[in-house]
Amino acid sequence: MTDALVVVGASLAGLRTVEAARRHGFTGPVTLIGAEPHLPYDRPPLSKEFLAPEAEERYLAEEAHLRDDLAVELLLGEPADGLDGPGRTVLVGDRAVPFGSLVIATGSTPRTLPGCEGRPGVLTLRTLDDARHLREHLHSGARILVVGAGFIGSEIASAAKTYGNQVTIVEAAPVPLVRAAGAELGRALAVLHERNGTDLRLGVSVAALEDDGQVALSDGTSLEVDLVVVGIGSSPATDWLAGSGVALHDVDGGVLCDEYLQTSVAGVYAAGDVAHWPNPLMDVPLTRLENWTAATEMGAAAARNAIATERDRTPFQTVPYVWSDWYGSRIQFVGRPTDGEIRVVVGDLTGPRFVALYRSGDRVVGALSVNQPGKIMKYRRLIHNRSSWQAALDLFATPAA
Repeated sequence: MTDALVVVGASLAGLRTVEAARRHGFTGPVTLIGAEPHLPYDRPPLSKEFLAPEAEERYLAEEAHLRDDLAVELLLGEPADGLDGPGRTVLVGDRAVPFGSLVIATGSTPRTLPGCEGRPGVLTLRTLDDARHLREHLHSGARILVVGAGFIGSEIASAAKTYGNQVTIVEAAPVPLVRAAGAELGRALAVLHERNGTDLRLGVSVAALEDDGQVALSDGTSLEVDLVVVGIGSSPATDWLAGSGVALHDVDGGVLCDEYLQTSVAGVYAAGDVAHWPNPLMDVPLTRLENWTAATEMGAAAARNAIATERDRTPFQTVPYVWSDWYGSRIQFVGRPTDGEIRVVVGDLTGPRFVALYRSGDRVVGALSVNQPGKIMKYRRLIHNRSSWQAALDLFATPAA
């Protein structure tokens, strides 16, 4: 039986997996399989600074480092077609790649509007090639419709405004970012669009796309646009796992993992956007995170557990951390939103900068900040340590005069 480590997904999580395996002393063969032809690259900038004119790609590792320093066999531009669990092989075209341990890091694919897959003038943003294509269309004066007012859609709208474009966002929910930030702070963040001249239409969806550039909306109005960019979330990239024996989530198809990030198939782990696992710090049965920090941490944790003996494995837990840039403002969020108390502890929701905390019982479970970059990670540590609500309130309390 081979002792090879195979990582499917030349993503941030995939790269961190192979780096951590070598760092922790794994000397066996390592293969990194990627569907895209590119070396691992930094994905968050694709919807932020990369959309600016002449911005350069940000690769995370050079080929020489991967091949020579880490002794990784690269199979790029060759997506995995299947997984033979009993046979311990990954199928890539007509090749079967054997493994002793496997880490699935295939990430997710963007959702599209029904019937619009591949339609000219309708774009999604997930890959480097997607971002290059989108940037070509962000010329001055373009009329752009962004579908979805989440973090990605809002970042795209912000980038489009810097070109002098006319930008409209439609969001089916009555309040944007409800799942990510809650209703009260979702409304506060929506104000950033209004302040910067973006037409934000809530409770509205796309009813039909016409061939002449007209977009009919669900409220009976229509828009004439040059480009539609769809940012309505993503789904785990797990189609290639059909018949593999790897158990998938019955709602979104993500990979189900235990506390060690191991799947239902022994020796097969998952990391990054694709994985659901029981994260004790979030007090929910399963967590799936789609952010840079989680991909980094999970890749390293999956590698450690994949190469360790069973008794030396370590459960993985983390406090989610997300950042987003809109119109020159930095938004940061840690933890999770809650239906409990929300309290603003720095600034106010109508101003250009604030910090708000989320309470559940006697604990602080989340924090959101706008233009307060020095504070948010302190709250992340409090959440990780299961600190009290009062400890969070005391963190930046103004001393008495």
